[in-house]
Amino acid sequence: MTDLHRLAEQFQSNRTRLEAVAFRMLGSHAEAEDVVQEAWLRLNRADATEVGNLASWLTTVVTRLALDLLRARKVRSEESMDLVPDAALPAADASAGPEHEVLLADSIGPAMLIVLDTLAPAERVAFVLHDMFAVPYEEIAHMLDRSVEATRQLASRARRRVQGAGADALADRARARQVVDAFLLASRTGNLQGLLSLLAPDVVMRADVAAIEGSRDRQGDGAPVLAREQRGVDAVASAFLGRAQAGQAALVDGLPAAIWAPDGVPRALFRMAVRDGRIVAIDVIAEPARVASARVTEIGPLP
Repeated sequence: MTDLHRLAEQFQSNRTRLEAVAFRMLGSHAEAEDVVQEAWLRLNRADATEVGNLASWLTTVVTRLALDLLRARKVRSEESMDLVPDAALPAADASAGPEHEVLLADSIGPAMLIVLDTLAPAERVAFVLHDMFAVPYEEIAHMLDRSVEATRQLASRARRRVQGAGADALADRARARQVVDAFLLASRTGNLQGLLSLLAPDVVMRADVAAIEGSRDRQGDGAPVLAREQRGVDAVASAFLGRAQAGQAALVDGLPAAIWAPDGVPRALFRMAVRDGRIVAIDVIAEPARVASARVTEIGPLP
């Protein structure tokens, strides 16, 4: 077996965990896959003989790539979040011990991705790595280029936000469901202005390889060919205009979304991130294994 094959095997043994880490940091399966693939490319370019702990090295690379993406989103800059006094945050439960923190981390389902999106990038990274993947603060501090104590404070602040945001997350999900339903209706009826009003100016749509290939196969039906990434209201609205006849509203892994089910069986998922009443991101997923593994509930026809 060549060194490259051995390295590939070691990478594959870490891949599932790396994708889980990246997804919880980014909230996007497409972005998580891109980040992990980039980690593999960087591993190929690195001198593997100098990598002492491959799992830790890969986690560091994935974390820093994810952190760059989080910062690029400019949802909320780290500088403004760092100025928020701790007194403004929900008070920590003084009786909550380590067991409670573990339960808190494990209980974070898809609805909590909404809450995680409100955290500053460094807060989200510290919370995800420590509370959800048991990475020591010392290692996280190295990844974030911060002191151990500062890293501990980031995770603590994020933890308090998550503890106090459960009800808000459910309310946000209800509002997001209304936005998604309105978007699908506008798509089905060819209401361009309706689509434009429901998309954020910097909306981004990402498609996996299977979705792109499927759109090419349907060109004869007038379907637009998807790109790996499309940005802006005009591009995204054009891709959906008049295209939702076979679409259905649904909850996918607990979050408002849509499915394409021309024969009654989900063939593609449209995960939509909603913020301030507008759709800011859409992930188009058609990889059969990923579609099959998704938890699709509350399926219903468009209004």
